[in-house]
Amino acid sequence: MSLPADLPVDSHVHTQWSWDAPGGDMVATCERAVAIGLPALAFTEHVDITPTVVPDEVVAALAVDAPDHPVVVLTREGQLTPPPFDVDGYLASVAECRDRFPQLRILTGLELGEPHRHGPMLDDLLARASFDRVLGSLHCLPMRDGFGEPPALYVEQDPAMVVRDYLAEIVELVRADTRFEVLAHVDFPARWWPESSGPFDIGDFEEEFRAALKATAVSGRALELNTRLPHAEPLLRWWRDAGGAAVSFGSDAHEPTKLAAGFREAAHLAEAHGYRPGRHPHELWGSS
Repeated sequence: MSLPADLPVDSHVHTQWSWDAPGGDMVATCERAVAIGLPALAFTEHVDITPTVVPDEVVAALAVDAPDHPVVVLTREGQLTPPPFDVDGYLASVAECRDRFPQLRILTGLELGEPHRHGPMLDDLLARASFDRVLGSLHCLPMRDGFGEPPALYVEQDPAMVVRDYLAEIVELVRADTRFEVLAHVDFPARWWPESSGPFDIGDFEEEFRAALKATAVSGRALELNTRLPHAEPLLRWWRDAGGAAVSFGSDAHEPTKLAAGFREAAHLAEAHGYRPGRHPHELWGSS
């Protein structure tokens, strides 16, 4: 089967307007897109509200790699409270890039962290401007008296149960009445799977993944094929079985060089599972 003439739109890209992307650069990312022939991209910046427990080693690494970045400034006693998203600054930067790169379709966007927990606050944000692509993400789960992301959770909890709890929470997220169109990185916990537990096998959690994907399909949302990890094939198969109508492609790039990484392979797999490009390069892919 031949690959699409154009790369799919990268619908999950971060720049300097995301609190956790010290290497992000919107202009440089646009330059990279033009250089690799990417026809469209969406700058989906982080909107995270949930305070999270951060392991000491993560704080130490950030202090070395990005000593002036807000994540370091805002970390106190092992808990991180992300800074608020600068809507006006972000939109001005997008407008500048649209002027500088007319050959590139640039979509505005957001990645909403735990939107089912912060509905009213996010509704206020979404009312301030029109965003072309809105992702919903789950980054953290309850731990101690607060919340933690997988690196912290794995230290204190059984890794397999962390993954199962994560996928159960995905069901709650997509069932909630929150305004996002794409579920991002459903395999997120696998990024930090501890080596001491052996290789991560997505098949060990097939039942839980299928339940999360079915709930997402029923909600009418699209599934992101996040290319950070090599799970596109089983996820596409289970998504198709669940009746998933559409997919998006996301590199989750936090720096320009990671833009659209692995997209040709992911596009090939999506076509093999019956998904096709829309009429325009910036559209999601639908089932045939």
